[in-house]
Amino acid sequence: MKYLFGPVNSRRLGLSQGIDLLTPKICNFDCIYCEVGPTTKLTCERQEYTPTVEILAEIDALLQNPEAVDRLDYFTITSSGEPTLHSGIGQIIRHLKQKTAIPVAVLTNGSLLHVKVIRDDLMAADLVIPSLDTVRPESYRKLNRAARCSDLPLIVKGLIHFRRQFKGQIWLEILLVKNINDSAEDIAALQDAILKIKPDRIQLNTVVRPPLESYAKPLNREEMELIAKKFDRPVEIIVDFEKRKQEGYRPIIESEILQMLKRRPCTADDVSEALDLHPHNILTLLNNLENSGKIEIKIHNDRQYFQTKTD
Repeated sequence: MKYLFGPVNSRRLGLSQGIDLLTPKICNFDCIYCEVGPTTKLTCERQEYTPTVEILAEIDALLQNPEAVDRLDYFTITSSGEPTLHSGIGQIIRHLKQKTAIPVAVLTNGSLLHVKVIRDDLMAADLVIPSLDTVRPESYRKLNRAARCSDLPLIVKGLIHFRRQFKGQIWLEILLVKNINDSAEDIAALQDAILKIKPDRIQLNTVVRPPLESYAKPLNREEMELIAKKFDRPVEIIVDFEKRKQEGYRPIIESEILQMLKRRPCTADDVSEALDLHPHNILTLLNNLENSGKIEIKIHNDRQYFQTKTD
């Protein structure tokens, strides 16, 4: 499939069927920590960048297989860029809610929630996970490298308005980068903003996979735990994939692995867990793909990551 990928064992959503609305990466941010790569089109303009009718057709095809669908914990709408830039996102969410009882989650950078039509589009979702890495302009410029059309005060206002309207769960993700947005001033400013936004929970993350910029460095566990204690909301540190028991293995499908690695770099363990592939065989398969020139290896934090080959 072109737009559906996985299912993958998500760090926070269990077994999640991904739906990618934007490939290549179209976004209003070009974050230094992004694992997908550089933004190919930096914009705030909403369009039907990919055909909504084709995405709906892939969803309907999957729904014809109850055995595959019934084991899912979530349908997760995401993208290589910012999914709310896709003008068909509301139609896709409503279609899922009409066709299945599986909860729908949306991963977004949260920067466009000040736009009413975008808030309206997300109302049918069960869970929205927006990001807010910083509310200090200096850190915002260094970290998110946003398009000029993305105004930081408006982003915070949009999150506040969305919380007032949205009846589902909001989990606010904060990704911390060493010496960029982890200062006492940054955390204090985030504390003030979160008191107004009132998310159901906070999810703290850091640079886990190979980032776009090599100077984007992670915080360690101790540093993350100290920061987590400063918030008055339930806080999770979501640095590693949650371990999930594999109930069985299925045949290895090369295209599924390539689709996964196209979207983000993964370790051999990541691929094994996400796609229910036998750990005894997966490293051999990945090495074969690397030898054939389809993927390449990148070392980050002394760990070996596989990704699709870039020119």
